[in-house]
Formats: sequence, C-alpha cells, structure tokens
Amino acid sequence: MANFDQFKKNWLRPFLFYGNNPISLIGGALTTASALVLIGFWVVEFLGHGGSNNPYLGIIFDLILPGLFVLGLVLIPIGILWRRSRLKAAGELPSIYPEIDLGDPVFRHGIEFVVIATFINFVIVGTASYRGVAYMDTPNFCGQACHVMAPEWGAYPVSSHAGVACTECHIAAGIPGFVHAKVNGTKQLLMVVAHDYPRPIMAGDKLPPARTTCLNCHNADKEIGDKLLVETSYGDDEKNSMTRTLVLLHVGGRDQFGHLSGIHGAHLGHIEYISTDSNHQTIPWVGKTNDDGSVTEFVSADAKGPVAGEKHIMDCIDCHNRAAHSFDTPEKALNKDMAEGSPSASLPFVHKQGLVLMKASYTSQQEAASKITAGLESYYRSQYPQIWNGQRAQIDQAAKTLVAIYSRNVFPFMKVTWGTHPNNIGHNDYPGCFRCHDGNHNAKNGKSVTSVTNDCSVCHNLLAVDEPNPKQLADLGMH
Repeated sequence: MANFDQFKKNWLRPFLFYGNNPISLIGGALTTASALVLIGFWVVEFLGHGGSNNPYLGIIFDLILPGLFVLGLVLIPIGILWRRSRLKAAGELPSIYPEIDLGDPVFRHGIEFVVIATFINFVIVGTASYRGVAYMDTPNFCGQACHVMAPEWGAYPVSSHAGVACTECHIAAGIPGFVHAKVNGTKQLLMVVAHDYPRPIMAGDKLPPARTTCLNCHNADKEIGDKLLVETSYGDDEKNSMTRTLVLLHVGGRDQFGHLSGIHGAHLGHIEYISTDSNHQTIPWVGKTNDDGSVTEFVSADAKGPVAGEKHIMDCIDCHNRAAHSFDTPEKALNKDMAEGSPSASLPFVHKQGLVLMKASYTSQQEAASKITAGLESYYRSQYPQIWNGQRAQIDQAAKTLVAIYSRNVFPFMKVTWGTHPNNIGHNDYPGCFRCHDGNHNAKNGKSVTSVTNDCSVCHNLLAVDEPNPKQLADLGMH
C-alpha cells in the first residue's frame, strides 16, 4: 500500500496534473478511439463473421489506425511537456500536486472532456473505417482509384461479370487468402506510390484457384449441353462482304446419370500441367490421371530433354482466363460492331480502312482518337467525295466507333496493345486449346492429347464456314 501511495504521489498526480491540457487530452482520445476500433475489427476477424475480404483493409487496419494510435500516444507527452514548460516559465510549478479528486471541477472537467472526445472520435473513426472498407469493396474503387487499372476497368463493364465485385474473384476465401490479399494489396499500393509497377500488369499466377472463387457461384459439373455460336465477319473488299460462320459448341458437363460429355466433361478429371511462362501460354507437359489411378504423361515434341517445373492443377481459369477482363482483337471487335450497324457496311472499304487506322501505332489514346478520326475523314474526302458529301453522318459515327474500340482495348501508357492479354477460350485468335490439343503432345504409347479425347467433334461441329447465307440460319428463322 505504501508503494502505491508513493507511485500516486510521485508519478500519477504529476501525470494527471500536467496531462490536463488540450494536446494530451486529444491524444488520449485518439489513442482510445483507434484502439477500440482495432479491437472490434480483430474480434470480428477472429470470429470470422462479417469481415470484408478487401485487400486494402491492410491500409486502414494495419497502417492508418495504428498510426492514429501512435500519434495519440505521442501527443500525450508532448502536451505534458508543453504545459510543464509554460508553468515553469510563469513560476507556477506546484510544490505539492493536487490530490486525485473527482470533486475538483478542473480535474473532473478534464475527465469529462476525455470521455466525450473519445466517444466522438470512436464514432468518427469507426464510421470512416466502415465506409472506407465498404467503398474499397466496390469495383469503382478497384478500377478508378488506381490509374494503372485503366485497361482492366475498360474491359470490366462489358464483360459477363460486370455485376460481380472484384474481390469476389481476386480474393480467395478463408483467413490465408484474406491475409495474403491484405499484404499483396498494400504492396501494390506502395508500388504505385513509388511509380514502380510492371507495364503491362499481367495476371499470371496471381489469381487464386477456381475452387476458392469461381465455384462459389458456378457448378463445374452442371450439364450445359450444346450452344450455337454465330460469328459475322466482313471482308476487306469495297462492299465489305458479309459472311457468317456457325459453330455448334458441345459445352457438355455431367448429366444426371453421371455421364461426361463435351468440353467440360473432357476436362473434369484430374489434369496437371507444367508451363514455362507465368501466363501459362507455353505448356510442354500434361499429366492426366486415369480412372485406375495411373497417370498418362503427354510431352510436347518441342521439349528438349525432361520437362521440369511446378505442376499446376488444371481448373476453370486455365481456359476462362479473361472472364471479366476480355480484350478483343481488332478484327473481332470491328466485326461485332459492324454487325450492330456501326461502322455502316454501306461505307466502301470501311472494314479495311478501319483496321489499318486502329492497328497503327499511337503514343496515347488522345493521339489515336485524333488521328483515327482525321484519317477516316481524309480517306473518304479524297477517295469517295460523293460518299463524303452524302453519308457524312455515317462517317462521323464510324470514326466514333473506331475510336471507342481502340480506347477499350489499347492503353499505350500501360503498354497494353492488341494481343497483349491472350484469351484462352477457343483457338482462332490465340493458341488457347492448342496449347495442349495441338497434336504435338504425345504419350509413350504414341497417343496425343487430341487423340485421347477422340477428335475435334468432341468440342464442336462446324455447321457453316464463311458463308454469305447459311442454310441453317434460314431453317431456324434467323436471317
């Protein structure tokens, strides 16, 4: 008891006396409020209920709030030293410090100030933290708050996943995925601040496996059946001749009797592969686990010697790698927009000239917009003056469409150009399926990956190829 009396007399009384100043009181309120918010967050995180999986949570809960906590601690001694120096200069240092007495109005008002300020700060800091986390969970933050995400943000609104928050696909479930995302998100922020980030930004191995993201919404075993794909193309001749290709895709899956079929069915087994690049475009080795547990290895004829490297388990993302951020080739983008009416196929050579203008090299999107527009106008003004005079509105609209196509696919400041981000669905524009199904990956028994899965008809049938008026469309009442 005597020791406590000495502590109260020599330390606690002076501390509370000098600490009764605005600077120290604000510091105490900041420290207490930030500590309460942090403790609340840690409890939610520990219990695993209601916590956000946003990677930038680390900025708030690992940097900002601890920073406020430390700032408050620093302000307390600063205020104490400030008040002591003022009293000393005025010759008002007490020889005996006041008793700790709640009846003392000065002491009581100081305590009341701390309590009120702490409550107010708790509300402010807690609300701001909650709103900040809620905002950082939105696609707008991920795509627009960081200018380096401009390419991904440009492709996201027109994707089939436009209504899905970025964090749903980019953050794995569970505490390990959450912690990894926080660390990685904070590291990326520091890279942007330091202006030291890769250009272009490639997904590579950064995406979590499909079982922790995609399969939260999708059922890989679901029987999809067949899907009719109609692709419209335009020629580079004066009339922009239109043709159509009809492909019957056997998406397949697992039916109610457990039978596997189609594209999904052929890949539902346990398949592993080794790639020699981070984007998984070059795959020299494939291993398929058979029903009896044995593994058939397929090695590319281009491989020189034994293939070594990390084995990846094939999942949805290996084919659906651009599910929410798909970039078109200039041909596909232009054909798609022309089929919808702009550029108008009535403009001579608009397909050919449009491709020439979009494929040209520009230093910025602004330069591209200016030169594409000027180039198309100059072409029709000089080569087709009658078209220039009679179809000016269609030419202006065509220029706007070409600029729009370029602007959502090419970003010079991030070194994203045509073909930078390959899409592994199909095999017309990029290797895609042919990374493995090229007839060049052979097992020791001489069979190739393609021969094991029978033939191309397992995945699709070509009903018509570049025909002006496919009979099948007429039979279906589609013209």
